[in-house]
Amino acid sequence: MTRRIALPRRWVLAAIGTTVAAPALVRAQAWPSGPIRLVVPFAPGGTTDVMARLVADRLGPRLGTTVIVENRAGAGATIGSTFVAQAAPDGQTLVMSNIASHGIAPSLYRNLRYDALKDFAHVALVTRNPSVMVANPDFEAKSFAEVVRVAKARPDGLDYGVSGAGSSNHLLGLRVAKAAGIRLTPVFYRGAGPAMTDTIAGVVPLMFDGLPSATGHIREGRVRGIATSGAERAAAAPDIPTFKELGLDIVSYQWFGISAPAGTPAEIVQRLNREIRAVLAEPAVMQRFDQLGGTAVEMTPEQYTAFVAEEIAVWAPVVEASGARVD
Repeated sequence: MTRRIALPRRWVLAAIGTTVAAPALVRAQAWPSGPIRLVVPFAPGGTTDVMARLVADRLGPRLGTTVIVENRAGAGATIGSTFVAQAAPDGQTLVMSNIASHGIAPSLYRNLRYDALKDFAHVALVTRNPSVMVANPDFEAKSFAEVVRVAKARPDGLDYGVSGAGSSNHLLGLRVAKAAGIRLTPVFYRGAGPAMTDTIAGVVPLMFDGLPSATGHIREGRVRGIATSGAERAAAAPDIPTFKELGLDIVSYQWFGISAPAGTPAEIVQRLNREIRAVLAEPAVMQRFDQLGGTAVEMTPEQYTAFVAEEIAVWAPVVEASGARVD
């Protein structure tokens, strides 16, 4: 419900000399003015979508409104991110910012239509998690060593499904192929959900996915876990070895947060940050993250902004080394 709050006298007096502070404050006090749209720049069913819905379901009641998850997939998460970058900075439209859209895309896309730092007010980091290589259960390779053997025996190597060009799992596949001395060819989808559907059906033999969205399929036997990308085995998948223990110098994590268009009033950004961090501290949410293989990470808006800047710098040489570029 919208509340009307009388402005303190010092703010009214300050407004005599400026016309900026008061309007921004009034907008923040009237917020939210209706349902909030949280854009997921991938198709339903992937890790970004899973995490967004987990947070949205609990964030809405804390804000006194509904947070609606809207999937806008395509172009390695840049279509949905562009949409939010160009939206009104009123706190009503947010994006599930992630490693693909805000860490990798700035180096991968020659004509990216947004600046991952200047065009967003980064609100809060939500979670990070390792990725996992999975295989169709009927595929002949039952372990990573067997994947390497089969790939080397085939002139064209092996295909692997991935949630779009430029995603962290796209680049992870290239890194694994290089480190293992094999050929792996990415097959791009509009999200992890469609890629997983084809992996289960055997259209592609392998897939790299975020552990949270793959966990259920692994436990139900729809796919077989081959290796994870964390520094150590994941509690949600203790029987699956890491690439590191298999002899590859690879450690990689996905991350997901919430961002708003640049220019969103600071009061709204701070309120969102407080409520998101409160959601992450809920025992039920922490337990669900543990089950899925994710880890909640609390950051202030300033810390999350600095984190995004660091990730851009980290991934630039990885993109350069991979030779991957998208026009």
